[in-house]
Amino acid sequence: MATPELSETYACMPSTERGRGILISGHPKTNSVLYTNGRSVMMLNLDNPLEVSVYAEHGYPATVARYSPNGEWIASADVSGVMRLWGTHSGFVLKNEYKVLSGRIDDLQWSPDGMRIVACGEGKGKSFVRAFMWDSGSNVGEFDGHSRRVLSCAFKPTRPFRIATCGEDFLVNFYEGPPFRFKQSLRDHSNFVNCIRFSPDGSKFISVSSDKKGIIYDAKTADKIGELSSDDGHKGSIYAVSWSPDGKQVLTVSADKTAKIWGISDEGNGTLEKTLTSHCSGGVDDMLVGCLWQNQHLVTVSLGGTISLFSASDLDKSPVILFGHMKNVTSLVVLKSDPKVILSTSYDGRIIKWIQGIGYSGKLQRKENSQIKCLAALEDELVTSGFDNKVWRVSIKDGQCGEAEAIDVGSQPKDLTLAAVSPELALVSIDTGVVLLRGSNIVSTINLGFTVTASVLAPDGSEVIVGGQDGKLHIYSVADDSLTEEATIEKHRGAISVIRYSPDLTMFASGDLNREAIVWDRATREVKLKNMLFHTARINCLDWSPDNTKVATGSLDTCVIIYDVDKPASSRLTVKGAHLGGVYGLAFTDDYSVVSSGEDACVRVWKLAPQ
Repeated sequence: MATPELSETYACMPSTERGRGILISGHPKTNSVLYTNGRSVMMLNLDNPLEVSVYAEHGYPATVARYSPNGEWIASADVSGVMRLWGTHSGFVLKNEYKVLSGRIDDLQWSPDGMRIVACGEGKGKSFVRAFMWDSGSNVGEFDGHSRRVLSCAFKPTRPFRIATCGEDFLVNFYEGPPFRFKQSLRDHSNFVNCIRFSPDGSKFISVSSDKKGIIYDAKTADKIGELSSDDGHKGSIYAVSWSPDGKQVLTVSADKTAKIWGISDEGNGTLEKTLTSHCSGGVDDMLVGCLWQNQHLVTVSLGGTISLFSASDLDKSPVILFGHMKNVTSLVVLKSDPKVILSTSYDGRIIKWIQGIGYSGKLQRKENSQIKCLAALEDELVTSGFDNKVWRVSIKDGQCGEAEAIDVGSQPKDLTLAAVSPELALVSIDTGVVLLRGSNIVSTINLGFTVTASVLAPDGSEVIVGGQDGKLHIYSVADDSLTEEATIEKHRGAISVIRYSPDLTMFASGDLNREAIVWDRATREVKLKNMLFHTARINCLDWSPDNTKVATGSLDTCVIIYDVDKPASSRLTVKGAHLGGVYGLAFTDDYSVVSSGEDACVRVWKLAPQ
């Protein structure tokens, strides 16, 4: 079998933090943008959001990434103070890695000739800012003048070069060079100064602050020349600012949940031209924390990770909304009635609907926003369980969550399955045994006498297979809401992590924490495919192809492996590095498409070549 090809990526959203701006930066020539989530640097094409590349080589959570002026290189930095310089051609090529600061790097900027980089953030003593040669890492100046964390830095895009910085000490500092030397401190703000940016022609720069002000300075002298009008100004902290390509306007975003476009006169005064609002629920998650004016796209990012794309040429047009997960995507289901529809849930309680070929298609908003570990779904109902003792049954009408009922099963659910033929019947496994539910009623709680780690219920509700900490599979028949043990089968050498029936119910497959998967014949209970021992860490998830010929497994080792049931396990297909941090969800949408999800908060579709 040929190696599976990545056909679509449903990107994670930027990591955000309350009370802080975030950075999203653009390519100098295209509509590609960069942002960070966890240890990943995401490259997203605004013209086609399914076109995504991910750089995952940072050892710590990444904070900022920027393209070089010619677009050939990317500088990305992380919370440990390390910056990596890498190329984007034919895979990722690391050019250099530098330890720049002793703490988190919050911002970085290239000089217009691409020869120097300035970075700022947290440091020890007074070293909050550093500028250096991009190819050697040697310093090109001294940056005194700040006493606290420096949140933003900017490089004047024309000669003579200047650097401006701002931070938590309420200061805007100005440096001349190279080599750069402190010139002066500007004390016009009365709160954190969150972002500073030079205009594209290098004539002005602007700083925005949590004091709700935006102040404009002359880029040569650092004299204050104007500010954003306060008459219709922001009512909350301003977290980010971005210039239009022609330098005549700026875009600002604020905790007041609005984005504003300001006209900037030659003298340096800012008058409000337009307030942009996206459809929002009005909660804290709608505070805006990042923005970018990228050619014809005006990009805003909310605290909840929603990216809104406004059109610069038609500001009254509704924005295109991009949304996704921000945390580990723990489970995936494909709707049986329409396998192109994928539902994914993340650790933080989000449920997102994707359509293969289109991408983001909406979020299912539940009234209770509890964490989710397991998900089962039918056309008109979701059943979820999290890290409390509850199972939720949520009705779905017109693609929205309706009434929800919580069932307390008395212990943390480990696994849950619905009987597809009679969906009011559900099986929930807990440490000590299993709980059978009919609708929202517990019909029996059965102590099985061993530690349960996984379970599955046959679609017609007639059989249950339970996996234990001891690696054994226990098969029970179900009658009158009670279980009768029919057989115990042993082959696994580790605790069972997942069990799934084949679609035609003639087989089932199981995976364990000792990295092995096994396919069983259901009638004889004999091993049908063995030696599936190619992962290097525990198996988290598995699924069957609709035609019953293939089993896919996903593991903590970041790989997805696809086996053909009728061929030896050695003729497998492997997707290496499918998800940074591990694969946690897997589902076939058809015989030749597998969807995976993982720790990196992304969802991906892989295409297998027909044999």
